[in-house]
Amino acid sequence: MHWIDPDNLPEVAGTFERFVINPHGEVDGFVMTDRQAAILVHTPPHMDGELTNRLSAGDRIRVRGVRPRGAMLLAAVAVIATDGRQIVDNGPNHNRKHANVRHKPMSAEGTVQMSLFGPKGELRGALLSDGTVVRIGPKEAEQVAALLAPDAKLAVHGDGLQTRHGRVIHATEAGADPDKLKPIRKPKPKDKKPKHENAAGTA
Repeated sequence: MHWIDPDNLPEVAGTFERFVINPHGEVDGFVMTDRQAAILVHTPPHMDGELTNRLSAGDRIRVRGVRPRGAMLLAAVAVIATDGRQIVDNGPNHNRKHANVRHKPMSAEGTVQMSLFGPKGELRGALLSDGTVVRIGPKEAEQVAALLAPDAKLAVHGDGLQTRHGRVIHATEAGADPDKLKPIRKPKPKDKKPKHENAAGTA
């Protein structure tokens, strides 16, 4: 969202709680609390370095961003750290590459603390109460939306990483408990409607 001027956006203040990571182990958001309510803030992965160097648990911070429709989410354009330093989304470095990480089979179960969303408000997983980040593709997440809702019981299996910010699992199976896991598959593309034939026929 580097094309948006952060100075013209509303500001939300809160206490930084923890980072949220994507399947590559990169920070792509964080949780902060405001008057005891938890707020999910989305940040693009290219801001990872600046955010992790500037933010720590318990910091009072401010966020300027936009709220997509239909999601409990604040998509940040700028984050103001405790020292007043403004970390702005100036767009990605197109030469930037994902970190070279090695995934391994991993499972988790627990209670959903909050649903996780992409920058446009698309459902993309859940944060468990033990801090585990569960990631699911947006199309697949629609199939198991009820399991990703706050306070839902969720068990998953997939490919995971343990990072300094916690663990993340890209789920390939999900259920209400470990004995009820089912594969998560991409929905089949809808069949295209046949083209209408020329009512007058062909010459």
